[in-house]
Amino acid sequence: MTAEPSSDTGRVVVGFDGSDSSRDALSWAARQADLTGSTLEIVMTWELPSSYGWAVPVPDDFDPESDAQRALDAAASEALLHHPGLEVRRRLISGHPAPALVEASKAADILVVGSRGHGEFVGMLIGSVSSYCATNAHCPVLVHRNAS
Repeated sequence: MTAEPSSDTGRVVVGFDGSDSSRDALSWAARQADLTGSTLEIVMTWELPSSYGWAVPVPDDFDPESDAQRALDAAASEALLHHPGLEVRRRLISGHPAPALVEASKAADILVVGSRGHGEFVGMLIGSVSSYCATNAHCPVLVHRNAS
């Protein structure tokens, strides 16, 4: 008996927020997707700033969704520059990154997130997207830590 090859490609999901650690995670994820013939899905979230009882002045041209879209498009272009044959999907989501990435991890082969390197104690105090993903994702999670 021989197994029939699947017509579906795999899916590598990576969280991106524009930080150096997320750029490194994106680079690793793009290479992994390229090596495995998988689709790369770049997920970026955005939120309106919170205010706690007082009005926060914002410029007239303040548009965090458009800013996030530009950053996401630039990240996808960078991935394609280094891996021209790669299929790249972009997902811009309004909301907090941790639950958005966990939701995106459904049916993914791997979820890749960067580590900002806060360390165990500080991460425990402020919460950590990578920690939340590692404990709640629907697939294996790689927390990419920069070597430097």
